[in-house]
Formats: sequence, structure tokens, C-alpha cells
Amino acid sequence: MLKVARAKMSIMELDSKGRLTLPKEVRKSLNIGKKVLVINAGDHLKIIPLPSDPFQVLHGTFNVKKSFKELRKQAELTAENEAVSKGD
Repeated sequence: MLKVARAKMSIMELDSKGRLTLPKEVRKSLNIGKKVLVINAGDHLKIIPLPSDPFQVLHGTFNVKKSFKELRKQAELTAENEAVSKGD
């Protein structure tokens, strides 16, 4: 027997300004805050919830001991070296 997950679907109307209101239960179930990323995928749209504080999501991801100034200088040197080597 094949099990098929039921997709939750809703038919919604755009208002006179072309805006779409996502139902509260949809926003809640997907943990949608104030911002979403809308991607035009050709024949449909993709709506991806964005975190309200993207830095909070990334907190602890990078364990870097160098200061921002040192990291920037390193990035500039790397970019300069790549530009020089591409010019050869």
C-alpha cells in the first residue's frame, strides 16, 4: 500500500493591491514571522520563512579567534592574489 502525505492547500485571493494574506494557522505551523523570501519559480512561487534575527540563527556557527580587522585584511589579500593570478 502506498502512503501519500496530504499537502495542506488553500485557495486565496489577492486584494486590490495584489497582496496575499497567509492564514494564521499557516503562519503558525511554518513559524513565519514578519519576513519571507518569495522566489519566482516560473510557473509557481516559493515562499521561504526568514528568521527575524538572522544573526541569532548563526550565533555560534563560526568559532573564529581573529578580529574582524584581521579577517578583512586576510580577505583583501586573498582577493588581491586571486586578481593577480588571473591576470597572468
